[in-house]
Amino acid sequence: MKTRIGIVGYGNLGRGTELAVAAAKDMELAAVFTRRSPESVHILTPNVPVVHVDEIEAWQDKIDVLILCGGSATDLPVQTPHFARMFNVIDSFDTHARIPEHFAAVDAAAKEGGKVGMISVGWDPGLFSLNRVYANAILPDGRDYTFWGKGVSQGHSDAIRRIKGVKNAKQYTIPCPDALEAVRSGSQPELTTRQKHTRECFVVLEDGADAAAVEQQIKEMPNYFADYDTTVHFISEEELLKEHAGMAHGGFVFRCGKTGQQKEHTHIIEYRLTLDSNPEFTTSVLIAYARAVKRLYDEGQAGAKTVLDIPPAYLCAQSGEELRAHFL
Repeated sequence: MKTRIGIVGYGNLGRGTELAVAAAKDMELAAVFTRRSPESVHILTPNVPVVHVDEIEAWQDKIDVLILCGGSATDLPVQTPHFARMFNVIDSFDTHARIPEHFAAVDAAAKEGGKVGMISVGWDPGLFSLNRVYANAILPDGRDYTFWGKGVSQGHSDAIRRIKGVKNAKQYTIPCPDALEAVRSGSQPELTTRQKHTRECFVVLEDGADAAAVEQQIKEMPNYFADYDTTVHFISEEELLKEHAGMAHGGFVFRCGKTGQQKEHTHIIEYRLTLDSNPEFTTSVLIAYARAVKRLYDEGQAGAKTVLDIPPAYLCAQSGEELRAHFL
């Protein structure tokens, strides 16, 4: 029997999730839930209903895993604990500094409902998190470095769009070339947050909005922009759609470590992602972990989980025998 997937939110992540479900032979899309008028939302999958989110409670017996495709700034901190009382859920919450409190809220709600709630699934947090853990275990004497971009950050772009007076926005995260070169040299440099990345924002304002006030709110936003050199460009909506329609992203994770009696040998682990579509890659990760959520629930588990808690085999549709024969 196929795993029945529900999607909450039909923006970039929602559309990417729909595509990822269609590519998974062991899954099927049960419903898409939206805050908009359902008649105004047109999805790609035939014969699948679009339902107002206020009616979601009636779907508890029709969905195995609910994938939450809202933003980390304001949606997921409320939505994930709320829905975890009724459904097995999975989200891509990516505000690193707030993950512990988000985990605690989802854990309490999921245990109350006897469900599994996976948080912070994607490529960072997510796949990059796994790489950092593996690399630290292998090279305990060393340093970690993570770089993102150049690419569009969905979470940061969403955070800008939530500012009063902003009609639309795209934000690019850009690694500093000198910092990358220093890390690859194996010298284990000490780098501040500001030395590793810059942020570039392209913003379309609502009519009559105060550009100076919006720029100040962006640059002073904690957890998003306050610790970075940030440039804000105000452009027209036509220019944004023409010049900034893509969703490419990527990044690097490094672990630089030493071994040997005199620490004479240097080792560099480098993991890199180059993504043509950030939302489509992120949702492909979400679908793999949705498979794990269903398996955990079937085993009788409940509460919050992260990628660090999941055995790799739980992500795959193949059997253990197939995995050992082809991947080990």
